[in-house]
Amino acid sequence: METDSFSLTPVEQHYLNRSNKELIYPPTEKMPIIQVQNFPELGKLTALRFVEWVQHNPGGVISLPTGKTPEHFIKRTGHYLKNWNKQNVIDELESVGIDVSIKPDMKSLHFVQIDEFYPIDSFQHNSFYYYIQKYYMHNLGLDPKKALLINVNEIGTAEDLPLDQIFPDKVVDLSLRVRYPSTRLERLQKRTLEIVDEYCTNYEKKIRELGGIGFFLGGIGPDGHIGFNIQGSDHFSTTRLIATNYETQAAASTDLGGIEIARNRLVITIGLDTITYNKDAATIIIAAGEAKANIVRDSIENPVTNKYPATVLQNLKNARFYLTNGAALRLKERRYDDMLKEEDLSDFSIERAVINLAVDKQKEVTSLTEEDYNSDKFGKLILQRTGKSVSSINKFIYETTLQKFNKGIAGKEDETILHTAPHHDDIMLGYLPYIVHLVRNASNKHHFTTLTSGFTAVTNSHMLNLLESLKEHLHKEDFKERFTDKYFAAAFKDEKDKDVNMYLDGLAANSKTLKREASARRLLRNITEIYEEDNLSYLISRVDELINYFKTQYPGKKDVPHVQKLKGMLREWEEEIVWAYFGFTGESVSHLRLGFYQGEIFTENPEINRDVLPILNLLRKIKPSIITVALDPEGSGPDTHYKVLQAITEALRLYEKEADLSNLKIWGYRNVWYRFHPAEANLFVPVSLNSFAILDSIFMNSYGSQKDASFPSYEYDGPFSRLAQKVHVDQYQTVRWCLGKDFFLNHPVPRVRAAHGMVYLKELTLEEFYTKSMELKKMTE
Repeated sequence: METDSFSLTPVEQHYLNRSNKELIYPPTEKMPIIQVQNFPELGKLTALRFVEWVQHNPGGVISLPTGKTPEHFIKRTGHYLKNWNKQNVIDELESVGIDVSIKPDMKSLHFVQIDEFYPIDSFQHNSFYYYIQKYYMHNLGLDPKKALLINVNEIGTAEDLPLDQIFPDKVVDLSLRVRYPSTRLERLQKRTLEIVDEYCTNYEKKIRELGGIGFFLGGIGPDGHIGFNIQGSDHFSTTRLIATNYETQAAASTDLGGIEIARNRLVITIGLDTITYNKDAATIIIAAGEAKANIVRDSIENPVTNKYPATVLQNLKNARFYLTNGAALRLKERRYDDMLKEEDLSDFSIERAVINLAVDKQKEVTSLTEEDYNSDKFGKLILQRTGKSVSSINKFIYETTLQKFNKGIAGKEDETILHTAPHHDDIMLGYLPYIVHLVRNASNKHHFTTLTSGFTAVTNSHMLNLLESLKEHLHKEDFKERFTDKYFAAAFKDEKDKDVNMYLDGLAANSKTLKREASARRLLRNITEIYEEDNLSYLISRVDELINYFKTQYPGKKDVPHVQKLKGMLREWEEEIVWAYFGFTGESVSHLRLGFYQGEIFTENPEINRDVLPILNLLRKIKPSIITVALDPEGSGPDTHYKVLQAITEALRLYEKEADLSNLKIWGYRNVWYRFHPAEANLFVPVSLNSFAILDSIFMNSYGSQKDASFPSYEYDGPFSRLAQKVHVDQYQTVRWCLGKDFFLNHPVPRVRAAHGMVYLKELTLEEFYTKSMELKKMTE
């Protein structure tokens, strides 16, 4: 496929020139790509291309995505349309070749909704119908009469009964399409399925009568799904009601209020043939962040196959991938191009390429041969550009890895470590096995702080179970007596440690009764604090109100502020249990509840007074010599981990003005969401089976809200502690290719011989941390 066979628009040509990349690197890449530096720039490119298309296609048919990925597309498009005649907007549009004399006629467009959950009330805030009404119809000035939307409330049901009566448990059995119903309810469900299937056929017919979709913009799911066309979808598929796969359910769990709900929720989606029906369509897939890099690679570098739905777009001449640098990271030819452009190959590039070669060949680094290097274009380039022998390069990788490993097993003394976490389980999932060793030296001091309240990770059903348990306890005499003795008064903070200790006693004794009572005590204490109630009868009424709230709220709906706080305090209770395992009381655990975290799909940026000063005050109090931070790469926008990183950065800049931080070290960590490549990290900590057992036991016994994995990773169907173990094992296997199996088997230190996992950390000086933080800021904002 030749590059000149593609016709680029002025906007695309402008951004391609800026990228300093080719449009496509054949034959490896099968799809044209325009690459940009960061997430907001991706939104800007997409908005400009959309505006350009609408100018030349009045009355056209558009399909736009939902979710977090289009955040900057929505903001930028709205900005251009509302400020079309302002000079700064005129200058920006003209700079990319857009003719400002033609204002896009948004009212003329026909909007087609891509997909929707089923069954769902379309007026719920987590329905895609609601999202489109909120972010597209009014914001972009579209004509609702010309919109083809999937309003589940209007699809129809058997005997026109409410959906809740047809599917009382929200479970749709697709086998009813092909079998006889055995009850009246099943007969109603079968008839309703027939109505939905007819609706889908008519929906498809309406799209085709419009000539098909002229401008399609979509994200890409973890399994490669476009719309809800999951991995394995037929490339000739049309609009239909289907079940989803686990990866898609995991990704949708946040929208729907938990994987338990997502597993049983079906979807209505336009098909892959719907998307490609108009052969002249401008079809764009956008992806941001390293988390998407693997599926982006598989979708672009593979020939047309059902396994990767996006490969169907290879049949369209105007199909494109618009990617951030992070999303393009694993596209082999682009990484090679980056390496070619290095004046002198960096140690990082050499290390990354050689380790990848060893893993790919399944050979120890010291066993790699010249033939191995020459069989790999990166290896061949290293030999050509460095002029070094294979043995000297292999030795360099071995010694570099050994240095990182020795640093990870070296002891620490007289350190004051401030462990920071964006969410409540980030520290333990990132590097708990290292903490297990650090706490054994009593000269080291530790403080653990979680910077957000994490309430979005607590399901309504879990809160309901806790509240019903509390209600039982409130009618017990000993509980009433403790209330009379002011045991639950907010002023007596030391009593919180007693709650934790009782819970641990329950764990030690395998007593569910003790654990339930301890949880009930803390929950009552939290309710007393939030509602400022000290009257038992009023509190019983308040508990009844909360029980009713959690019974009647649909899962996934944004909670009211006092419920957000209650859920957040539950997570704080769980975090205190974790560190109490190691003897730390509440004095060593702080909860900052930074205000930018509000549970919105598009979150706010940190502010100095609200979000930075609390961190600064903690720094003044703890006076750390080491600070740990979640150091994630570019994500799909300024997410919680990134915002916490920037808030910590600003707090350190302020703190530096009043304290000597010349010896301060920063330990960057990652956990189940992102991983370091070993070339990126510089501190390797071995993990034993004993540490894995501790990690899993603490997680499962402390994080009651998380052990059922209601909001799991798409990579693993189970609790995060098990996924963390999988990550650590994979990392160990890579290090073993670098150092050799015999290194571990014959090492004189038992701790090393016991290793079956590895934690990667990146130690930075303060200046190095500032530089890294600034790099991330450029990639994200």
